[in-house]
Amino acid sequence: MKDYQTITLDISDGVALLSLNRADKMNALNTQMRAEITDAMIHVGRVARVVVLTGKGKAFCSGQDLSDGGNATTLDLERVLREEYVPMLQAITDCPVPTVSAVNGPAAGAGANLALSADVVIATESAYFLQAFARIGLIPDAGGTYALPRQMGMAKAMGAALFAEPISARQASDWGMIWEAVADDAFDAHWRARAAKLATGPTQTYGAIKQAIRGTWDNTLEAQLDLEAKLQGACGQSRDFKEGVVAFLEKRPPSFEGR
Repeated sequence: MKDYQTITLDISDGVALLSLNRADKMNALNTQMRAEITDAMIHVGRVARVVVLTGKGKAFCSGQDLSDGGNATTLDLERVLREEYVPMLQAITDCPVPTVSAVNGPAAGAGANLALSADVVIATESAYFLQAFARIGLIPDAGGTYALPRQMGMAKAMGAALFAEPISARQASDWGMIWEAVADDAFDAHWRARAAKLATGPTQTYGAIKQAIRGTWDNTLEAQLDLEAKLQGACGQSRDFKEGVVAFLEKRPPSFEGR
């Protein structure tokens, strides 16, 4: 495993824990961190059965490090997005196993949208999500304009982007922006239990679920039904499907192998 400088990566019992590790900067994203997240996500998708993204310290991620590379006002934002953010976000969304964002604190700007790029987002109740971009004359990026309307609906997404006001974890859960908000004192044990459950599940099936649900936005009903049939056919040939059926008939919990 590589010796990363801005993140840590630990793999145990099928769970890969990727932690943003710039706590003194509220885990702000710089060029090195984006490259390391990209590299780690490509690696862990081949060896783990679930990947969890979280932050060290009090914040999940405060967004783009505006001090990275000198004067922020002269930064070539289009280049940074195309060359650094796009590969990172694609590595997360293309990961063949489930990805979970365990949002342990504030998630702002690109940090909020980094969290939302995961398949499942679990946040501690004291956390919040902030589309801070308009405060400095920018639009939401890092996939924000894609994720927000799909997760919250057009009205909430537009308000979040225009007003740039914090959205509490509880609000985010109620609005469909994230999967769930969890009490602070139960948060750590809860997301770990969620990750452990996914790590013992039918991994190949999870990959098909990701492909089907993420693909629905680009498909007609006819195309989506065709995709469902194709993916279900493949799942039906898996060892895990056979184990699931036998376990159901024998009235016992299944023991999935992830294949």
